[in-house]
Amino acid sequence: MRKKIVAGNWKMNKTLQEGVALATELKDILAAEKPNCEVIIGTPFIHLATLSNLLKDSVIAVSAENCANKASGAYTGEVSAAMVKSTGAEYVILGHSERREYYHETPEILKEKVDLALENGLKVIFCIGESLEQREKGEQEAVCKAELEGSVFHLTPEQWKNIVIAYEPIWAIGTGKTATAEQAEEIHAFIRKCVADVYGAEMAEDTSILYGGSCKASNAPELFSKPDIDGGLIGGASLKAPDFKGIIDAWK
Repeated sequence: MRKKIVAGNWKMNKTLQEGVALATELKDILAAEKPNCEVIIGTPFIHLATLSNLLKDSVIAVSAENCANKASGAYTGEVSAAMVKSTGAEYVILGHSERREYYHETPEILKEKVDLALENGLKVIFCIGESLEQREKGEQEAVCKAELEGSVFHLTPEQWKNIVIAYEPIWAIGTGKTATAEQAEEIHAFIRKCVADVYGAEMAEDTSILYGGSCKASNAPELFSKPDIDGGLIGGASLKAPDFKGIIDAWK
């Protein structure tokens, strides 16, 4: 039975003090009312050690939002997968469209990051998705397949067990536009078929595929009701505990 997951991606938001306050509020809310899914929060690097410690006996897992594509060395300002793991974090988000677009992360760079993350015992939330222009040309399936082939389909079946896929239509991130539940389900089913073609039907059935793209409490129940949507990677709505809890409750 594949995992149902609601993961927050704080992006470049919250000072350390604000992050501690939000994580504490979430921890208390979810201790009082246990969630029906796995809950993960992806935070800036500076929060990881503090929040991993704060949340270690809670139902919330901690994720980094990125890691370096080098193991160690003279790379000023970079943070390695080993460093992320040493904080107590369990996950890392890789391939986010903002990293691809603003920081020019290529499929090859992402492949290196994925390999290092897995080598260091992290689980990977790997993001894929098409731009509005690509969607309008009907290229969404080709784009998603190419991004999987470019960075994760080289993994062994054993390694693949530590991969979660997040489908993010770039045109629906932070724009207020959301793919309809039908549009999202169509791509999620296609992604699962791509996984089945490489790893077999059973492995594909066990792979969690999350939807990311202006998911909120109001549309989460409809999205999550679809057979191939296993949860969400949540941006803006993960920055306020009640909003995030509303999405988690969609699994009730």
